[in-house]
Amino acid sequence: MSRQSVAVATGASHFTNCLFHKFMCGACLNPSYSPNSSGKGKSKSSIKKSSHGFHLVEGKSGHAMEDYHVAEYRKEKNHELGLFAIFDGHLGNRVPSYLKDHLFNNILDEPNFWKDTAAAIKNAYRSTNHFILENSMELGPGGSTAVTAIVIDGKGIWVANIGDSRAVVCEGGFANQLTVDHEPHTERKRIEKRGGFVITFPGDVPRVNGQLAVARAFGDQSLRAHLSSEPDVRYVPIDSTMDFVILASDGLWKVMKNQEAVDLVKPIKDPRAAAKRLTTEALARKSKDDISCIVIRFG
Repeated sequence: MSRQSVAVATGASHFTNCLFHKFMCGACLNPSYSPNSSGKGKSKSSIKKSSHGFHLVEGKSGHAMEDYHVAEYRKEKNHELGLFAIFDGHLGNRVPSYLKDHLFNNILDEPNFWKDTAAAIKNAYRSTNHFILENSMELGPGGSTAVTAIVIDGKGIWVANIGDSRAVVCEGGFANQLTVDHEPHTERKRIEKRGGFVITFPGDVPRVNGQLAVARAFGDQSLRAHLSSEPDVRYVPIDSTMDFVILASDGLWKVMKNQEAVDLVKPIKDPRAAAKRLTTEALARKSKDDISCIVIRFG
């Protein structure tokens, strides 16, 4: 992600030292992470079936790949959960890599996840961000946007996001955005109330303190007083009108409108082929950023 114009220098109590040691020794500091990846899968036990495919492409912005994803199924308390996410990092890959390994675990470990899912997701986002900020010496000065989706038994989907990674659903052939793009100019009052400012340089987009082009993100130690990690959370029942959902980083959305993306992959039944088609088209439209897409098909 190319959101930060100038590089800046630089836990939560229920996270244990053991967990942090596991993180430090894990894949998040492993330089072997593949910059371009593709794959697919499908649900196994839900009555309402779903399948997914993903495709990630490293951008041409002169930095290593900073997008990470999750696409997997788990059994929890006799429920099948489809867990999907795009984490779009900036100023390094340590924060998005940490989120890939830990955010869903933190959400599902919330004691009220099954009773008040929205509150559990918000609590987990906040506590995860607190841990990242408190350990910025190890995780670096950067940050990440996020869009997450939890499909429960193929019957409904919980979508949450911070920043400008986006989820779009195709319902009856029409695109419907499920997430909110958290742009600095729309949250100017909150940012200024916290002592920050929003400025737009000539030929550029609005930025928090002249640096970050989103108003909400994980991490970003130097901007912690002015950013928010509060996600927008939405639940959508899965019915016969819902064809598929696209999760993608802004490397796609910078060059493609929601309806264009839906129309492009509507006839493609293989979700991995659909995700690859989206990234290929974004490249053809001269997107320079990392591009990451997940397509989840229902039925």
